[in-house]
Amino acid sequence: MFTSKLPAVGTTIFTTMSQLAAQTGAINLSQGFPDFDGPEALREALARHVAAGHNQYAAMTGVPALREQIALKIERLYGRNVSADSEVTVTPGATQAIFCAIQALIHPGDEAIVFDPCYDSYDPSVTLAGGRCIHVPLAQGSFAIDWQRLEAALSPRTRLIILNTPHNPSGALIGRDELDRLAALIRARDIHIVSDEVYEHLVFDGRQHASILAHDELYARALVVSSFGKTYHVTGWKTGYVVAPPALSAELRKVHQYVSFCGVTPLQHALADFMAACPEHVSELPAFYQAKRDLFCDLLAGSRFTFTRTPGTYFQLADYAAIRPDLDDVAVAQWLTREHGVAAIPVSVFSERPDPAQRLVRFCFAKREDTLRQAAERLRAI
Repeated sequence: MFTSKLPAVGTTIFTTMSQLAAQTGAINLSQGFPDFDGPEALREALARHVAAGHNQYAAMTGVPALREQIALKIERLYGRNVSADSEVTVTPGATQAIFCAIQALIHPGDEAIVFDPCYDSYDPSVTLAGGRCIHVPLAQGSFAIDWQRLEAALSPRTRLIILNTPHNPSGALIGRDELDRLAALIRARDIHIVSDEVYEHLVFDGRQHASILAHDELYARALVVSSFGKTYHVTGWKTGYVVAPPALSAELRKVHQYVSFCGVTPLQHALADFMAACPEHVSELPAFYQAKRDLFCDLLAGSRFTFTRTPGTYFQLADYAAIRPDLDDVAVAQWLTREHGVAAIPVSVFSERPDPAQRLVRFCFAKREDTLRQAAERLRAI
């Protein structure tokens, strides 16, 4: 008889809600992808490299020119001089990068700490490595680390802590002082960090992203994951990267080479060209997405939803307690999609033990202005 290795796992909520949006013709503010194209120069670079014949396997660690551009960006933004050869690995997407990092670090019986609500790929990846996820709830409302709960969750079996900043789904940011506190907490322990920083450039209101890459002590035991899809509005390109000290990069690459071997070659060449030609793109992203956040929130202010403007990512949480307190968030997400033509993501699916009193849904505002206006008009009418 066949026994599933992931018996509790079904189809992801992102697929479910996007399919429901397509079936009903709803405006899809659920799954986190833009409804606009990436930069024209980037798309033209891809066509150019396909035509030039860059269509065979890339180097397992990534196209050298792209790894060099990543290293230059890290030095420019975070002040760290990393080796493009031994510390930077290009992957087919950030989710694959996270999976490979977890497989490289977790042994059977090990424990990995994740902070709920959390991205849904973390737990299955740990399970497939033979480990166990310990879910530590973030502080209600602020989504900050609850240090008392974190300390209580640490055990002799703890081998990994997974961070996510800016945080999906809340947009909360981990500050430099919190990184210092984490470093002190695990200093005498054999614990590594996987830092999911795919929204590193989507930080608003003058705030700064505190990257592990800028923290000497934590970087020594960390693998930092980022995403070209989020940064360049090309989520379908499924290209990301991991930056880690040489010894950890070597372990990551042992797994990566047998999961995909390499990423897509012409995409990597195109990204390298664009990064070299348009380094200002990343510095323009905060204002670009803050304008979308502010438009959506200004329009939503006329509704019965309540919210605090997100400090990061391209997601906005909204409380619907004044609208349908009788329904849980999964039911409300389906109700919004079917009855009001706007698809959202229920926040409870990001937690092992969600608060039954919580009434939150997540909207994605990485959309054209007309899309956001149409969606907000429907939400205000509820």
